[in-house]
Amino acid sequence: MAPRKQQEIFDATLRLVAEKGYDGLTVEGVAERAGVNKTTIYRWWPSKAALLGAALVESDVLAFDAPDTGSLRGDLVALVESVRRLLTEPPGSDIAVAALGAAVRHPELDARRFFTDRFARERRIFERAVSRGELKESADPMLIVDLLAGAVWMRAVFRGLRPGDDFATEAVSALLDGV
Repeated sequence: MAPRKQQEIFDATLRLVAEKGYDGLTVEGVAERAGVNKTTIYRWWPSKAALLGAALVESDVLAFDAPDTGSLRGDLVALVESVRRLLTEPPGSDIAVAALGAAVRHPELDARRFFTDRFARERRIFERAVSRGELKESADPMLIVDLLAGAVWMRAVFRGLRPGDDFATEAVSALLDGV
């Protein structure tokens, strides 16, 4: 499949899940919005869960590059800020909350692929920090990411608060410097 058409299918998938939730997501609806036959979609993805899982990882809408500011602190602040934007600014906020929220009720939607892909990219932050001597090799990068991203999820999604401009800096400082 041509990359452009694949992105159109992914974009249609993410727009539809953002608008109608996982239960309202249909292969037929995606096909109509993307201007393809539903058989084209089924040829590449066997179910709507597989299609949404691929879209979450491969769509340009949710593209992610690990920050490289030259310091662990700077990279973590930039990372927290990118998670904040994902969860508070459309279209990412609508997509993330609808799709990842659906993963709790629908195990066939394997959200682990999304988080595995993201963490594989984030791991570079910690490898660089270890090589610069900013972080012990024994540090658990996934725990650090979970603590910081979890703080954003709690504030932005569950509490309905929009973290302020200084939230990323404060969260990273609380983790690295202690409370």
